[in-house]
Amino acid sequence: MSNSQINEWYDHAMGNGALGGKLIGAGGGGFLMFYVEDKGRLRHAMREKGLTEVRFRFDFEGTKIVAQS
Repeated sequence: MSNSQINEWYDHAMGNGALGGKLIGAGGGGFLMFYVEDKGRLRHAMREKGLTEVRFRFDFEGTKIVAQS
């Protein structure tokens, strides 16, 4: 699913250095995730649109128990 606002943000990102992107999440919220070489340029461009960056990183160690009662 998408809408005109999401499409505008996506197009803005693609015009500011993003090489690809994907809408992820479900329901009443979600994220736009982009692949980019120049992170600074895209961060600045998306801030201009009022969007907030959510940083993440991949974990290659597999499943772990975080809390156990």
